[in-house]
Amino acid sequence: MNRGGSSPSAAANYMLCTNCRKVLRKDKRIRVSQPLTRGPSAFIPEKEVVQANTGDERTNFLVEEYSTSGRLDNITQVMSLHTQYLESFLRSQFYMLRMDGPLPLPHRHYIAIMAAARHQCSYLINMHVDEFLKTGGIAEWLNGLEYVPQRLKNLNEINKLLAHRPWLITKEHIQKLVKTGENNWSLPELVHAVVLLAHYHALASFVFGSGINPERDPEISNGFRLISVNNFCVCDLANDNNIENASLTGNNFGIVDSLSELEALMERMKRLQEEREDEEASQEEMTTRFEKEKKDSLFVVSGDTFHSFPHSDFEDDMIITSDVSRYIEDPGFGYEDFARRGEEHLPTFRAQDYTWENHGFSLVNRLYSDIGHLLDEKFRMVYSLTYNTMATHEDVDTTTLRRALFNYVHCMFGIRYDDYDYGEVNQLLERSLKVYIKTVTCYPERTTKRMYDSYWRQFKHSEKVHVNLLLMEARMQAELLYALRAITRHLT
Repeated sequence: MNRGGSSPSAAANYMLCTNCRKVLRKDKRIRVSQPLTRGPSAFIPEKEVVQANTGDERTNFLVEEYSTSGRLDNITQVMSLHTQYLESFLRSQFYMLRMDGPLPLPHRHYIAIMAAARHQCSYLINMHVDEFLKTGGIAEWLNGLEYVPQRLKNLNEINKLLAHRPWLITKEHIQKLVKTGENNWSLPELVHAVVLLAHYHALASFVFGSGINPERDPEISNGFRLISVNNFCVCDLANDNNIENASLTGNNFGIVDSLSELEALMERMKRLQEEREDEEASQEEMTTRFEKEKKDSLFVVSGDTFHSFPHSDFEDDMIITSDVSRYIEDPGFGYEDFARRGEEHLPTFRAQDYTWENHGFSLVNRLYSDIGHLLDEKFRMVYSLTYNTMATHEDVDTTTLRRALFNYVHCMFGIRYDDYDYGEVNQLLERSLKVYIKTVTCYPERTTKRMYDSYWRQFKHSEKVHVNLLLMEARMQAELLYALRAITRHLT
């Protein structure tokens, strides 16, 4: 499917990988067989994940109690590197999919499919196609949106905006959905749908950011469901992962070996802590630093990631595979930087004016009981989760680093915290990490193993999974804040 009037001849230069269905240039020839790696992740050695799961009774109990599929899937295996968090995640996901709520069970899974399709996340689509049918869904709906009730189809706009540019959501979008008529949504139903959409957009970021492999299927001879598309495939060798890219091997602090990189990061964390105790920046200075970081984020990714896939070609000649595109409309609509160059200035979302704790939480709980408590527990868990370690170092306070990761995601979505010094983001997050964060958060389907490997080379894989959990939850919270603010404005 072409966008922006790009020529048919341009599209003719591309083909689809038969395994992962990614768009490839025809001049990149490679034979594709089964996935490149075994285990739950293409990015993490199988033995590291298996060791975490071996004999872990807690994980097994959580799967039995809260897994809708009834088995230990690849996402759960990778998340089980952080069992404390996994419990919060599975409990909230189980509640929104299976417990009493405004929406019928099959609708919940169909909404998950629609959300995952915005990022072409076939792993999640396949998972929820199965669940949709198991819960009594009408098989015909799986032929695409033209086969579903108009009511579900009406979610397209909010699905699109939430996934890519949530700051554009207004009370008018809400009014359009809840207006009287046979296809209207009640507010509790809409809140349930919004929570599901935000959850699965963010989970797609985790799937791609962690290199989650297709599930093995015992009913198929080679054990793999090749239609269970993953973001990392043999075809990546023809695209990205074997190509040297200077901008990903260097960073703001010069090219240093990974050991001194770690020491330098720890030193900066220590210095920031001391500076904060000595003097506090003025509000004016804090605002300036936020605006600078917001503008700087424009130049992250652009030209860095697509060294083998020129940015303009990738965007204009994107071909979405039919098995995914049937669940979405306007497939060419994607993330655009909040602080777009040369565009009308959008007002910053001041976090203090509409917070999750004081506003979003109570609204969600009022319209869809108890989910607010479960989401709040999950947000708090990921934000405070720490083992006081960094790579080989122990007794390290990582608070400043966790806050920088969370707030950088919100910054890219135009959300500003008055009490946070955004100068810390530049101090703590190197260039290659910023490229990775922006890709996983805004264009997760473009994440590659090279990006994952390029930052924090001395850190453990479990620490990088922790980063992905923070990015996922920060993204989900950002989407919810914009949607819930629009609902509040509709109510007032």
